[in-house]
Amino acid sequence: MKINQASFVMSNQDVKKCPNSNIPEYAFIGRSNVGKSSLINMLTGRKSLAKTSGKPGKTQLINHFLINKEWHLVDLPGYGYAKVSKSSKAKFQKFITNYFLQRRQLVTGFVLVDIRHEPQKIDTEFMEWLGENGIPFSIIFTKADKLKDSQIEKNVEQYRQVLLDGVWEEFPPYFVTSATKSTGRDEVLAYINEINKSL
Repeated sequence: MKINQASFVMSNQDVKKCPNSNIPEYAFIGRSNVGKSSLINMLTGRKSLAKTSGKPGKTQLINHFLINKEWHLVDLPGYGYAKVSKSSKAKFQKFITNYFLQRRQLVTGFVLVDIRHEPQKIDTEFMEWLGENGIPFSIIFTKADKLKDSQIEKNVEQYRQVLLDGVWEEFPPYFVTSATKSTGRDEVLAYINEINKSL
């Protein structure tokens, strides 16, 4: 898939105020320091479509971007580590769960995970919640340029073992990416393109 057009549509904290359209949506979510904005900018080929920041937790809204006038890329707030009050964090978590449970346009989610670390409970618990609620998702491992291929394979395998030892019968689709080297860009976009064709 070639991205010819990518534009900001809207931001809000209320799923009921999201775009009223039948355009398929792909939601990106992960821990606050996982490199989500950099990945979105890499996928779309735009340097500042999603705002990057040195401070984790910058994204605090549901952000819709229209891609090729065909589908919405949805940038969701990160979970964990954001330096916000407990009341604000609870509110963020509430509208994140509302989005996943109520948004009929959502086709699939992409859960971003930092490939450099062993499986984190906050990530695996969120994946389990998606699974329990029947919400399709894939895993995007970020920051792959920081590790050798052998270590990447080892860390992916750790996630496979943790998930398959839990509630999963099979490992979700996954992609290994690097925003700095554009690794995985073609694979993620091809995956979205295939889903769009099947709708």
